[in-house]
Amino acid sequence: MSTLEIRDLHVSVGDTAADTTEILKGVDLTVNSGETHAIMGPNGSGKSTLAYAIAGHPKYTVTSGQVLLDGADVLAMTVDERARAGLFLAMQYPVEVPGVSVSNFLRTAATAVRGEAPKLRTWIKEVNGAMTALDMDKAFAERSLNEGFSGGEKKRHEILQLELLKPKIAILDETDSGLDVDALRVVSEGVNRVRDTGIGTILITHYTRILRYIKPDFVHVFFDGRIVESGGSELADALEADGYARFGVNETATA
Repeated sequence: MSTLEIRDLHVSVGDTAADTTEILKGVDLTVNSGETHAIMGPNGSGKSTLAYAIAGHPKYTVTSGQVLLDGADVLAMTVDERARAGLFLAMQYPVEVPGVSVSNFLRTAATAVRGEAPKLRTWIKEVNGAMTALDMDKAFAERSLNEGFSGGEKKRHEILQLELLKPKIAILDETDSGLDVDALRVVSEGVNRVRDTGIGTILITHYTRILRYIKPDFVHVFFDGRIVESGGSELADALEADGYARFGVNETATA
């Protein structure tokens, strides 16, 4: 049983004191093993900032608050220590890394997380099984990381990492972005397989379509840097019907 606790988290962005903007303005959230928390909200509300602040992106400065994983201070950890502790971030826009093959990247990541290199024969079987489940061509394993991949291929690769690294808590930043219907189904099935193993999931999304495949236990509405309402899946249904207008959002301006 693992628990991620976010307590009164404040995060700013900016290169200088005079050019600093507070993005997160007191976020409180607790995620336990096996739970799926959907975070929804208009563009610019702070959803992705939360993801990258937890992961340790240097662009974001935590000015106050706590992030604890099983009681350990996440904010005191380096980025790689956070990953080894059991945090995983699937990025909205995965980066391309020319010259580094997918297979080498995955095995290096697994070695770092597990503390030892997986046995090659077992590892190949593990990777091939996960790729088959995600309808990925085995040839992708020898291509440079994300280089020339379509949006759907990049997102499948993010979920491939998730399946192989088996974190305690997964943060999925708009994983549904840019996916067609078939890719959305395959990616969602991958998330559900991993979720069924007991990990906790923070699913950040702008729309409700992915929630037709991944059923959240909790839905949280993000607005102006904080959670303004929480509920069950019925809250997502209400947002689908009414949008964010009742939170004072001009959706035409934020879309």
